[in-house]
Amino acid sequence: MKRILFCIAVFVISMATYAQKGAKIEFKSDTIDYGTVTKEEDNGVRVFEFTNTGDADLIITNVKSTCGCTVPSKPKDPIKPGKTGQIEVKYNMNTGPIRKTITVTSNAVNVPDGVVALKIKGEVVKGESTDILQKKKTLPEN
Repeated sequence: MKRILFCIAVFVISMATYAQKGAKIEFKSDTIDYGTVTKEEDNGVRVFEFTNTGDADLIITNVKSTCGCTVPSKPKDPIKPGKTGQIEVKYNMNTGPIRKTITVTSNAVNVPDGVVALKIKGEVVKGESTDILQKKKTLPEN
């Protein structure tokens, strides 16, 4: 009986010391849906918000996208424990479907290799185009 209690105590203590310590990243959402937008009405900028839920500074070391049409930017300074940060993404709003992945690399211990994959989706449609003749009609006469 004493051996069993001793083994249980050793197990509990070892699990408590094994608990991950360090920076932890938690995103508010890992996907941003642009919905259906037009190039003329939308600048393509969106923001992924995250929180450092760990007990050490969170350092975002790299942020990259799957193509040059999506430009992400990362925080320059470390994010303190309990604080929030943002990763801004600018999509260049080419007409057609949006299906892109942004890869975030950090020192977070709660994600495999410190890497998180974020996604943007949606569709860019052509806006209402104004006929050249209609534009001429609306110009003031001299």
